[in-house]
Amino acid sequence: MKITCFAQSCLLIEANEKRILVDPGYIQYKKSYPKNEWSDIDAILVTHKHTDHCHVDAIKEILKNSKTKFYTSQEVADTFPEFSPEIVKDGDVLIFDNVKVEVLRAVHGWIPPFRGGKEINENIAFIIDDGVNRVYQTSDTICFDNNYKCDAIFLPVVNHGIVMGPWDAALFAKDTGAKLVIPIHYDNPLHPADFELVKKEFEAHGLQYKFLEIGESMDL
Repeated sequence: MKITCFAQSCLLIEANEKRILVDPGYIQYKKSYPKNEWSDIDAILVTHKHTDHCHVDAIKEILKNSKTKFYTSQEVADTFPEFSPEIVKDGDVLIFDNVKVEVLRAVHGWIPPFRGGKEINENIAFIIDDGVNRVYQTSDTICFDNNYKCDAIFLPVVNHGIVMGPWDAALFAKDTGAKLVIPIHYDNPLHPADFELVKKEFEAHGLQYKFLEIGESMDL
């Protein structure tokens, strides 16, 4: 499995000859992506309606390829009626030949500026399983009780009332049994991460972690 990290929470996962793009958003987006880095996509997975996870123009461009399928929540479909995605929810399982995608629960934090339509009422996450590795993209979530297990976890660390901060992210990651933790969702200058605190908390909890630059790839 090869994973390439893009801004905010976007991952390109290549496994068993499938290319799965998760949460392509507007932050540090390049118009060249759909024809280059994000070309020939088998499936787009979007966790929720915020545009740092769901860039309408980019998804429109990617969907010009007739083989590409788009999976997301009912709330995303209702927010962007120009799309006709396949609706998924917590507990669903998608099969792409030898790649399995499990749809999971996620709990987006709330702050007063979300009033008036920005609040997230339906949020989902994904575990992508190629038969060797299980990779968990948590979406924007706070801690909640679950029994999800994975080999690598990509999770937010910026807090600000919206998602987990370094301490609870470390606890959450450790609970999944992840062998590798990759922080995400820190590219928005309005919600900066305290990287030294992230390192301190992850090391205190005995977690192996890695920060990926935009466009950087890794193999599991």
